Amino acid sequence: MQAPITNPGMLSPFHLAFPVHDLALARQFYGGLLGCPEGRSSEDWVDFNFYGHQIVAHLAPGETGAVGRSAVDGHGVPVRHFGVVLPMADWEALSQRLQAHGVSFVIEPYIRFKGQPGEQATMFFLDPSGNAIEVKAFADIGRLFAK
Repeated sequence: MQAPITNPGMLSPFHLAFPVHDLALARQFYGGLLGCPEGRSSEDWVDFNFYGHQIVAHLAPGETGAVGRSAVDGHGVPVRHFGVVLPMADWEALSQRLQAHGVSFVIEPYIRFKGQPGEQATMFFLDPSGNAIEVKAFADIGRLFAK
C-alpha cells in the first residue's frame, strides 16, 4: 500500500533529515510498512516521499537513540518527533496496519483533548532507529490550530 500523496500546491512540502543506524531497516520501515516511495539515495542516505514531504534518512548510528519526554494530556510525548496530519479515514487505516504488523506504540492510537477545540486522533511510534513519529488526524481539519 502506498502512502497517500498530499497536494504540494496547497502547502509547501517540508524537508527533514534524521539519523538512522541501518539504511536497510529504514527502507523496510518507511518504504515497506509506511508505504513511502523512495527517491534519490546513496550508500549513506535515502530520500522518502512522506505523504508529499521529503524526509531523508542519513546513516549516522552514533546520533540515534532515546529522546526526552514531555507530559501532554496525561502521556509522555517524545519531545523530538516528526509526523504528519492525515484525513481521519487514512489515520484509522494506518493505525490498523501498524497494529496488524505488531508495531509497538509509544502512545497507543487514541483521541486527545476530547471535547476541546483541539480534539484530535493521535498515535506515536518509533522507527527502527528510535526516531519518534506522530501521526494525527482531525475530524475537522479547520481545527488544526484551534485554541
